[in-house]
Amino acid sequence: MRRLMMQVLLACATLATSAGLSAAPAPLAPVTTNEAAVTVKVTPRNLAGATWEFDVVFETHSQELTDDLVKAAVLVAADGSEVAPLEWRGAAPGGHHRAGVLRFKALNPAPSMVVLRITRTGEPKPRVFQWQR
Repeated sequence: MRRLMMQVLLACATLATSAGLSAAPAPLAPVTTNEAAVTVKVTPRNLAGATWEFDVVFETHSQELTDDLVKAAVLVAADGSEVAPLEWRGAAPGGHHRAGVLRFKALNPAPSMVVLRITRTGEPKPRVFQWQR
């Protein structure tokens, strides 16, 4: 009986795998930019459900990090429209190291390419972070 149950479980797992049901999508890799002596690393944390989240880390040794990410960041939808963040949950402006979670209302429909832009004061162009889903 035990052997029969194991065979049934193995058959179910094989079917689920071949149907693409067994594994969640692989996590998306962090993207890092380094401009004007400031490193910014963004990692998609959650791109499922009604709210999308990104881990954001700023590092520098040459200036105060005063970015207001609710004003400086946008998600770019497939049609080119921009979506502002719902909130920043993280370190307040100031200092040389900041980290937190940037939260957005999910894009609907979800694009195949996720694009996050952060415009920093004093930098000539926005930082662009992209992931293929």
